[in-house]
Formats: sequence, structure tokens, C-alpha cells
Amino acid sequence: MIAHSTSEFSEAYIALGANLGDREQTLLEALSLLDEHPHISVLRCSALYETEPVGYVDQPAFLNMAVAVKAMLTPEQLLTELLDIENRLGRVRDIRWGPRTVDLDLLWMHGETRDTELLQLPHPRMGERAFVLVPLSDIVPKGEESGLYTFVHSSLSVLDGKDGIQLWKTCNWPIESGHSGS
Repeated sequence: MIAHSTSEFSEAYIALGANLGDREQTLLEALSLLDEHPHISVLRCSALYETEPVGYVDQPAFLNMAVAVKAMLTPEQLLTELLDIENRLGRVRDIRWGPRTVDLDLLWMHGETRDTELLQLPHPRMGERAFVLVPLSDIVPKGEESGLYTFVHSSLSVLDGKDGIQLWKTCNWPIESGHSGS
């Protein structure tokens, strides 16, 4: 557990994906683990979408979604927590863009920019990936002051590959969550 955090909550957006095991259950478990963290609270979640694999295509279809969280952590601390949740849910990194029980990507955090070996913010490829942009479009508020809403919708309007994404089911948050993120 990380001992140091920021003194203010920041809104962050996270992409979630899974294509091994019980995909839906794993994504919901990842949401619960995020929300149970004392410095993270899930605010909104997109619908779940079934998507064709990208990159390494010889693998099962993915379920993808996006969530908005508020976190009293730095971007690096939040990324560390995301990697810990992946490990706890059985993520193994064998093949780049290969099959996985779960994948959690920090896409954007309160307009922060990072370009380090550990973390790039905003996520460098989110504007090229319909499986990220479609779920994000569900949850980014219109008029969001950093321009994320405009970025998501303008990127979607020119992006190919949206036909490989099918609505799986809606996600109602909180899902029996007792954590309110105070």
C-alpha cells in the first residue's frame, strides 16, 4: 500500500479490458478493488463492449469498458495501484497485446502530462483505439474543462474500426458498493 498521497482528489479515467476467464466478472472485480481503495472512488462506469482484438489478433474477443474515478494519489501512485490490481486478478504478461485476464490503463488524470519510462499521460494511443474511445464517450461529461470531451468525440468521428465494437451490457455503478469515496 502506498503511504503518500496528494491532499486533493483528482479525476482520472481508466480503460479496462479482459479476454480470458469470466471477462465480465473480472472487470467488475477490478471495479470493486478500485473502489475499495481508501484513496480511490469509482464515480462513473461505461457500458461493457465486446471488441475484436487489436495487434495480436489470434486470441478471444475482449470485453472493454472505461471508468471515471476520483483519486487522492499522484498519477504514478494510481498507476502502481492499477498494476497491483492486475497482478491480484492474475494478469500475466507473455505476449505484447496478447490475451489477458485483465488490463487497466491510466488514460488521463486531471489534465496532467507525463512522459517517463513508467507513465505517459495522456495515454499516447487512446485517440487511435475505438475500444477505448467508445467507452470513454459514455462517461466523459460534456463541457469537461480540459478538452477531454472534445478530444474523445473528435477522435471518434474520424476513427475507423468502430464496427468491431458491440454493446455487451450496461454497467450500473455502484454495484452493491458500500464505499462512497469520502
